[in-house]
Amino acid sequence: MLPAGSNDVIEQSDQQLIAAALGGAVEAFDDLVRRYQDRLVHSLEHSVCSREDALDAAQRAFLQAWRQLSKFRGESSFYSWLYRIARNEVISEGRRHRPAVSLEQLTESGVSELVDGSRSAVPGAGLELSEELASLRQAMAQIAQDFREVLVLREIDELSYEEIGEVLGIPTGTVRSRLSRARQELLERMQRLSAGE
Repeated sequence: MLPAGSNDVIEQSDQQLIAAALGGAVEAFDDLVRRYQDRLVHSLEHSVCSREDALDAAQRAFLQAWRQLSKFRGESSFYSWLYRIARNEVISEGRRHRPAVSLEQLTESGVSELVDGSRSAVPGAGLELSEELASLRQAMAQIAQDFREVLVLREIDELSYEEIGEVLGIPTGTVRSRLSRARQELLERMQRLSAGE
């Protein structure tokens, strides 16, 4: 405990926050939400059609995590457990509804966001980067969900093969093979897009 009047903030571990939340300290769970919300939403954006859908899925996942917090055994990191809940939410929602946004709409909105967000001092450089990012986004949207998921977890979230296996509930060898196949398929899609197919 900090002395009275101390302004130092000691960051608690996930395990400490979970224990506090299980003991009735709702603010401890709020701390977990603040700690992982941006990361989770960013990861989910690559699995769903829009930021709004990612925000909705993250909110449902946090609610589900709160309800099931007593079932968290600590065998994996809290984020791995949370991501797995979020992934299941996305899958369940996908079964209930088909995406309302077409690939063309996704690509067009992605291009405008990327062009606005990538201004450069070199004329045309931002537009070229935006076009490459738009192609990457389009190629990612075209590959299988299983492939897209392992790519996002490895390349964007920078999870280890073991952590990805925990999140997805698959063996590490399967993670490695999916990642290899995902990279190959993404490369092929990017080549087709650059060739104008």
